Amino acid sequence: MTQSPRKFVWYELLTTDPAAAERFYRDVVGWSAQDSGVPGMAYTLLSAGETQIGGLMALPEAALKMGARPGWIGYVGVEDVDAEADAFTKAGGVVHKAAADIPGVGRFAVVGDPQGAALTLFKGASDAEPAPVPRGARGHIGWRELHAIDREAAFAFYADRFGWTKGDAMDMGPMGVYQLFKAGGDEAIGGMMTKLEAMPVPFWLYYFNVAGIDAAVKAVEAAGGQILNGPHEVPGGDFILQALDPQGAMFALVGPRG
Repeated sequence: MTQSPRKFVWYELLTTDPAAAERFYRDVVGWSAQDSGVPGMAYTLLSAGETQIGGLMALPEAALKMGARPGWIGYVGVEDVDAEADAFTKAGGVVHKAAADIPGVGRFAVVGDPQGAALTLFKGASDAEPAPVPRGARGHIGWRELHAIDREAAFAFYADRFGWTKGDAMDMGPMGVYQLFKAGGDEAIGGMMTKLEAMPVPFWLYYFNVAGIDAAVKAVEAAGGQILNGPHEVPGGDFILQALDPQGAMFALVGPRG
């Protein structure tokens, strides 16, 4: 087992229309955006206030031809990208993009877990970790959710690879058990569940904090997005919804009523 629990450190949108996606998330989540300045790379940095939380870029043409569609992917910080990518394959996962360097930024590899959900492994050029963020801080990522083929097997894999531990488990009736997980610390950072049969493939879903869920519903619809589910109240008093952006990437929002 990994000695130090691994944490999500970045979130990235690959999309068919970066300019339109930037406008959409500015309107809905309140992010600001700026060019990364990385030579030879068209990459937009997204910030919540003064804190950079993620980025967006065009989905490569080669990926589109292979059937890839717009979507969000999370980056998990690791000590050694090459060794961790190799460990993923030995444990039944796959490497979608071999380890490579981003000059001045770090090293990364895109992988899939044994059930097919994708993540990016990342080691920054600096060892500095993201500063702690108050719960519910607007524009930050409030929750991470894995929709797996087999929840228990998925949890066992990530516990072994990333050192994650179980939090509370909630019985959702016909939808099965929803298992919270922790990455060090006392609070859960996300949940895992067995996906609904209607969902074609396993995936990670990311929840962005908003100031008010009712206003967010109006913002999503006004900006050309589609509400798929919600708003629904969750334990703790917040409300959540799942939605598609205008290019078809799935995302989720969490916040208080209002």
